[in-house]
Amino acid sequence: MSAETVTCRPRRVRFVAIPAAAGLVALFVIIAILLRNTPTGAYFEVSDQIAMAMVGVLLACGVLLLTRPRVRATAEWIEVRNLLGATRYPWSEVRGLSFPDGSAWARLDLPADEYVSIMAVQAADGARAVTAMRGLRALYKESSVYTEATSKPRS
Repeated sequence: MSAETVTCRPRRVRFVAIPAAAGLVALFVIIAILLRNTPTGAYFEVSDQIAMAMVGVLLACGVLLLTRPRVRATAEWIEVRNLLGATRYPWSEVRGLSFPDGSAWARLDLPADEYVSIMAVQAADGARAVTAMRGLRALYKESSVYTEATSKPRS
């Protein structure tokens, strides 16, 4: 068994999400500054301006969640971290890795026709996604579970 670890994160989404988050913060700070002087006759306090800027920060944090996905794998396990949580699966629980046609990201096939999306391996990343899938599949094939399953005689 190899001591190799495969780690993959989405790339293209970072090029979009980081500037978008910065733009949201800038936009809401500008709105907060201009909020004080409105021709409607409504009077906004400093607390309203701070709240408006904080709305921009919260929206930016939501956009930055898109950069969080990651997948790490060794010969013993694979760990999938999507937007809100991370789960580690031993290869013995995995039935395969797939990237269905038309799908935005890869998936980890589990028993009983269940699957977990691997948002870190995205179709938008093109060749990087192909390289990541090859690395993950190589580790899966290295695992003893895959070796045992393919070496059993068919009945």
